[in-house]
Amino acid sequence: MKEHIIKSVEVGSIAEELEIEVGDVLLSINDEEIEDIFDYRFLIKDEYLEVVIRKSNGEEWLLEIEKEYDDDLGIEFENALMSEYRSCSNKCIFCFIDQMPPGMRETLYFKDDDSRLSFLQGNYITMTNMREKDIDRIIRMNLAPINISVQTTNPELRCKMLHNRFAGEKLKYLDRLYEGHIEMNGQVVCCKNVNDGDELKRTIEDLSKYLPFMKSVSVVPAGITKYRDGLYPLEIFSKEEAGAVIDLIESYQKQFYDEYGLHFIHASDEWYINAERDFPEEEKYDGYIQLENGVGMMRIFINEFEDALEHLINSKKYPKLKENLHRTVTIATGKLTYSTLQSFANQVKEYFPGLTIHIISIRNDFFGETITVSGLVTGQDLVKQIKKRQNEGLELGNVLNIPSNMLRMGEQVFLDDMTVEKVEIELGMKVVPVESGGQDFLEAMTNIEYHMNRDNGNFVYIQAYDR
Repeated sequence: MKEHIIKSVEVGSIAEELEIEVGDVLLSINDEEIEDIFDYRFLIKDEYLEVVIRKSNGEEWLLEIEKEYDDDLGIEFENALMSEYRSCSNKCIFCFIDQMPPGMRETLYFKDDDSRLSFLQGNYITMTNMREKDIDRIIRMNLAPINISVQTTNPELRCKMLHNRFAGEKLKYLDRLYEGHIEMNGQVVCCKNVNDGDELKRTIEDLSKYLPFMKSVSVVPAGITKYRDGLYPLEIFSKEEAGAVIDLIESYQKQFYDEYGLHFIHASDEWYINAERDFPEEEKYDGYIQLENGVGMMRIFINEFEDALEHLINSKKYPKLKENLHRTVTIATGKLTYSTLQSFANQVKEYFPGLTIHIISIRNDFFGETITVSGLVTGQDLVKQIKKRQNEGLELGNVLNIPSNMLRMGEQVFLDDMTVEKVEIELGMKVVPVESGGQDFLEAMTNIEYHMNRDNGNFVYIQAYDR
């Protein structure tokens, strides 16, 4: 029987009232063993519970609880998942972790493929380490949505891409989930000359059979670093090839929308950037279902920026703000968003001629130039390339703005463990992380903060301190 150690008890909760304490062990609910957090959450929904607790002195208490349906017991456990994480059993030809340089933090090399993290954190999973009983439980508990890394619906090709002889047969779980009316989202990591072209067409058509329960499928290009010795020889898509992927995807969208009210299949932003095409309009993204896969992030970013700039220049304070704004602004970013931020800077300078704005694209020497996202820019690449600009005599000002995703979440540390403090010392500049919204970047460029007045709905503008 699995045992789950209680880490904390909420003050005023049912658990506290029943004298459940930190260190007690939960053994069962309604005579059922608890495998993980999903069993626990499912079982405590009952209005009558029989909970077995083992106290620190070894006594076992049977607690009878009557409660409202939605009432929580007020317990947290030492292991938030209440189970060990399931690691990945695949050796995918495109796996980014296999392309990581040696010597980084150990946690960066852990490959998870745990269906429970799909529900808790939105992770995409391959289903290769799932069993029939896992699917049964998902359907019984109506756990949704589940996010699935499909890659291809060709069973033989899926086995090859995932380097797992069971990968093809696991596609049958899609049928089970569809029959159980479980909401799904899909992902295709597209590899040149592997699962693109006719194979991608087959995958789109096969997955469309799961509409409307499969709500969306994103197609993203495989990320390729310089650390690929001994790995499958993947190639980068050219501008023309990226355009061909977009054309294929968009050729299906109208028919899906006409029948289901969903565009269903989406190309990630990177395809449009590589093909040098405009991003689709907002209504094409079906409410941004695939945002975490980089589908529509740039459209939201652009719309937010343009709306914020329009409000600013149409405000009564604009003439005075324009007159008083004289400063140098430097923003470092990855190659992927450079052209968009540069277009933002050009627009802002039209309305605020006293501004000097430097948008600096940081080349990714650490992983290789083919990695272009800002979230994988390291502190060492940032320092080296900003210093080069300083040594060339470019006046960058006292502040270096960076996208906040360059830093580890909740910490002042870059991916390579270089701290913000060290970067500041090396460059002699204050480093200011900027959140990912278009309004955030407008504020970073102009140093004009604004918010909406709750009483009248008007924007209030404040010329901020010179950061």
